Amino acid sequence: MGKIVRPKPFFLKGGERAVLLLHSFTSSTVDMKKLGRFLNQENYTCFAPLYKGHGLSAEQLILTGPDDWCGSVEAGYHFLKNEGYQNIAVIGISLGGILALNTGQKWNVNGIVTMSAPYQREVNALKRRVQRYARTYKQLEGKSEQQISYELNNLEENSLNSLIKFEKHIDLTMEELSKIDKPISIYYGELDEPLYKESADYIYRNVSSKNKILKRYSNSRHIMLADKDQEQIQADILSFLNNLQW
Repeated sequence: MGKIVRPKPFFLKGGERAVLLLHSFTSSTVDMKKLGRFLNQENYTCFAPLYKGHGLSAEQLILTGPDDWCGSVEAGYHFLKNEGYQNIAVIGISLGGILALNTGQKWNVNGIVTMSAPYQREVNALKRRVQRYARTYKQLEGKSEQQISYELNNLEENSLNSLIKFEKHIDLTMEELSKIDKPISIYYGELDEPLYKESADYIYRNVSSKNKILKRYSNSRHIMLADKDQEQIQADILSFLNNLQW
């Protein structure tokens, strides 16, 4: 059996300015670890919640959905509030970008950074993402290819309901972008699928924020924080945060 390390939330204490860091779909807080350490060195307090169902098997993941993931983010936001942090910015990638937009729609934040946030994501694309994650996880568990194929077939049949809810959640988030009036930075990678450029443009056009930035990164794919532009992205995020009204 391979080694599966269970991911955990992380909390890096710094100054009075706090940042909520939100990871991608089927992934974990590892997405945000480098950025969290970088911002913490710049005296920002950083907390990255792990969404319910994530970091576990795909079978456990699909038992959860957007309401659960939003609940994990809400708990993270209130964790920072209960720790005494009154000034909070939110940063998210992919699914985390959608959840960062949700946070800006529902609660008081000082600023929002969204990266690789999907728009009109089809269920079949989400299904392929789950299948890739499931295969990797099962290989780490040391299962045979025959067993993996059998379990993937079952997973495909059972994942549809959760993924339909995810698709609808993305649509609803995009319909309510006008609720966002806080400063926002919207980033996408030029090496990612074209829909992410379309999504970034759509978000930029439809938020109510007067202070808004749209930026593309020519050497970045979907998980931008782990790609060739990561240092520039970190610097741009830091500049955005430093210029917020805290």
